Amino acid sequence: MSRKFLIAGNWKMNGLIAEGQALAKEIATATKALKPNAEVLVCPPFTLLTTVKKALRGSKVMLGAQDCHVEEKGAHTGDISPVMLKDAGCDYVILGHSERRSDHRESSLLVKTKAESALKAGLKVIICIGETLDERKAGKALEVTEKQIKASVPSSSTASNTVIAYEPVWAIGTGQTATPEDAEEVHAHVRKVLAEKLGKGVASRMRILYGGSMKPANAAELLAKEDIDGGLIGGASLKSADFVSIVRSAK
Repeated sequence: MSRKFLIAGNWKMNGLIAEGQALAKEIATATKALKPNAEVLVCPPFTLLTTVKKALRGSKVMLGAQDCHVEEKGAHTGDISPVMLKDAGCDYVILGHSERRSDHRESSLLVKTKAESALKAGLKVIICIGETLDERKAGKALEVTEKQIKASVPSSSTASNTVIAYEPVWAIGTGQTATPEDAEEVHAHVRKVLAEKLGKGVASRMRILYGGSMKPANAAELLAKEDIDGGLIGGASLKSADFVSIVRSAK
């Protein structure tokens, strides 16, 4: 079944106002001239959401955030709610990134609860999964990602409101990349697990992105695989030329 690619840039904790504005404008301008078979999304830090939203005005590039709290409001110092993100103009929110799971000890149950709150607020969610290097060496990549899918994805998820991002932890920001064959093996297994959880119809239409050092040099080969429906881009999303080059690879 045909699924439209999604190329999403995760800026992580990078960018001051002038830098974020310039990068967003460059991406907006460059993608206007393209007619890619892909949707394009950028996810800057919270401090840049309003700035980037203005810079993207008139383009088709969507705006996303990198995390959210489970509650709409309240005494949660330092957090931001899904409703606030929606109010700021966000279309998506990334949840369960390995850096959140490790740095903030986020469990799959918490990720699921956040996803439920985000969906209720009208946001679309990108739920991240992925194994560590030790887990891959032990032959547990499929087992680990299956457990994360079963525990992190809400029953209310559909192909239109949820995206899965497979990011092998050992490949994030390291320059190492899973081979297209290894990535496809996990993506195909994830789709099988999604079919068991949500039904074959939903699973066949739900997009599964690859993250973990996708860059211009390897994007086309990865995106050519049957079950890889786009990329969640880290470092390469901070350079407009590299990011747009990956968008061009989505054919």
